[in-house]
Amino acid sequence: MRLFVKNLLFTIFMPGTFIVLVPLWLASGRSPSCWSWLGLVPLALGAAIYFHCMWDFAVKGRGTPAPIDPPRTLVVSGLFRCVRNPMYVGIILVLAGWAILFTSARVLLYAIGAALFVHLFIVFYEEPTLRRRFGASYQDYCRHVRRWLPGRPYDKS
Repeated sequence: MRLFVKNLLFTIFMPGTFIVLVPLWLASGRSPSCWSWLGLVPLALGAAIYFHCMWDFAVKGRGTPAPIDPPRTLVVSGLFRCVRNPMYVGIILVLAGWAILFTSARVLLYAIGAALFVHLFIVFYEEPTLRRRFGASYQDYCRHVRRWLPGRPYDKS
C-alpha cells in the first residue's frame, strides 16, 4: 500500500504538473476545434503507457518512477521488452496530444523541449546510473532493446 501511495504522489506532483498543468496553462484561452479532438488519441495512449509502466515499476521493480526511489530490480518486462523508455514515450505522447487537441504551437514547442530534455537526461544521467547499478544485465538489455523506437521483444533467457 505504501508503494502505491508513493507512486500516486509522485505521479500527481511530477508528471501531473509537467504533462497536465503546464500544457493546459500554455494552451489557456484555446479550445478544441472539430478535428483537434483527434489529439485525445495520443493523449489517452500516452497516459495508458505511463500508468502501465508505473504499475510495472511498482509490482515488478518494487520502486517508483522517481529518481530518488527507483525500482530495486531492472524492469525488462511488459512494455520495457520492446523499448527501453516507454514511460517517457508515453509522456511525450500526452504532450503531443495536448498540442493537437488545442492546436497550440506553444504546447508543441514545450513538447519538443521536453523531449530534448528527457533525451539528454536519459543519455547523461539515467543510462550511466543504470549501467553502474545493474552492470552486465543492463548492458545486455541495451544491446537488444532500442532507446526510443519499439522493436522485437526482448527475451532475457
